[in-house]
Amino acid sequence: MIVVELAAARVVDANSIAASASSAQAFKTAALLKTLSVNALIRGDIGVGKRTLARYILPDAPLLDASNYDELLSALESVNEIVISNLENSPNINKILDIINRANIRVVATAKSSYYNEFAERLFSIKLDIPSLQERPEDVEHLVQKFSKEASLLFDSKEEFSLKKFKPDLSQNALSLRKQVMINYLVQNINENELMGIMQNYLVDKLGSNSDYKNFLHLYEIPIIKAGLQRFRSQLKLADKLGLNRNTLRKKIADNSRYL
Repeated sequence: MIVVELAAARVVDANSIAASASSAQAFKTAALLKTLSVNALIRGDIGVGKRTLARYILPDAPLLDASNYDELLSALESVNEIVISNLENSPNINKILDIINRANIRVVATAKSSYYNEFAERLFSIKLDIPSLQERPEDVEHLVQKFSKEASLLFDSKEEFSLKKFKPDLSQNALSLRKQVMINYLVQNINENELMGIMQNYLVDKLGSNSDYKNFLHLYEIPIIKAGLQRFRSQLKLADKLGLNRNTLRKKIADNSRYL
C-alpha cells in the first residue's frame, strides 16, 4: 500500500495552481495515476479539490455521489471504471466496494479527511490526503489571482482586484475563497443604484411585520458605523461626522454589538 500526502486545488489547471511544492507533487501524482490501473482514495476537507483531482485522473468515467445508492448499484453493472464522491455518505459502502472488488472495476473515490473504512483500506492501494489551504499559503495567493481574473471576465471589468485589507476566507477552502473574491470584486465595482437594488431584493420577501423598520435598521447602521470607525478610528470623530450625540452613537454601537 502506498500512502501519499499531497495538496490539490483545481489541479486540472496545474499551471496556475501548482505554486506550492505539495501542489506540484499533486499534479505529478495525478498524472502518474492516469496511466496506472490502480484504485485511489482522495481524502480532505470540503473545497480542497478532491473531486476535481478525481475527474482529472479518470476524465471519462461516470461520477456519482455515494449517497445515490440505487443509481450507483445500477451504474456498476455496466462500467469498468468509476469516480465515487463522498464515500462517507453511502448507506452501505461495504456492499458497493465488494461489488467493485469482485467485478474488478477501477475506482477513484473521495471522502472527508477523517474517513476510515477497513474494506476501503484494503481496496484502495493509493490514498491521497489533501491538506487544507491554511497549510498552503502559496496556493491561496495563486487562487486569489485565478478567481479575480474569473471575476473580471464575469463582470466584464478591467479593474484590478483590490487586495487592500483582504483577509482570505478559508473556512471552506477554495469554495469560500472563490465566493469571497467574487463578492469583493462585485462590491468594489458597485454603484449606489445597484447597491440599493441588492437591498431591495434582499428585503422584498422578508417584510411583513409591524416593526420591520426597526428590525432591519441595522442593515444601514452597521455598515456606516463600521466604515466610519475604520476611516476615522475614533467614536468621537465619527459621532461628529454623522451629526450624532456621542452617547447616541455609543448606544447604537452597544445595541448592535453582535455585528461589530
